Amino acid sequence: MKHGKKYTEAAKQVERGNFYEADDAIALVKKTATAKFDETVEVHIRTGCDGRHAEQQIRGAVVLPNGTGKTVRVLVFAKGDKVAEAEAAGADYVGGEELIPKIQNDGWFEFDVVVATPDMMGVVGRLGKVLGPKGLMPNPKAGTVTMDVTKAVNDIKAGKIEYRLDKANIIHCPVGKASFSEEQLSQNFNALMDAIVKAKPSALKGQYIKSLTLATTMGPGVKVSVAKY
Repeated sequence: MKHGKKYTEAAKQVERGNFYEADDAIALVKKTATAKFDETVEVHIRTGCDGRHAEQQIRGAVVLPNGTGKTVRVLVFAKGDKVAEAEAAGADYVGGEELIPKIQNDGWFEFDVVVATPDMMGVVGRLGKVLGPKGLMPNPKAGTVTMDVTKAVNDIKAGKIEYRLDKANIIHCPVGKASFSEEQLSQNFNALMDAIVKAKPSALKGQYIKSLTLATTMGPGVKVSVAKY
């Protein structure tokens, strides 16, 4: 893959084969963000888990203290009193059965997170084939299947992110924007890492966190030392 001039210049600032302490890596990632837009800072964590075994699966959510830097659109599936509660909490869209054809047939996806009350999961389940592959299916572990829609919407708007293993047993998560201060990125990074360390499956033998890389959307990856994890 051929990289552009900006990327090549930025990559020169990263010492290959060097493992940086988290704060140094964050400073370097900010310095190497050269795109014309406000790039997202992402963490990529390669784990020693084998996601094919249910007891080694990792999935959860954490509220980043400084948010993600992007506006998140929330869709809530609810009925009865919960509709007004979701609207009052600031949900962007609230509805029930009537939204199924809109999503299924019209391909409407103007939302980033889906929350559902447990009594609506029968309805939402019919959208499994379209929401599942996009990672939008509500899940109790991520706090998106709940009767407390106020808390769910508030947390998401405040910067709650979901983490889970992909097929290669890697976790990919945003921890903010390149425009964030080093302190804000550091606080978000530490909050995420604390949650992931706590989520270590008890069935796992051997090393849990194998490698950690920080990168911006368009920038080079910076390797972070995993010694403390």
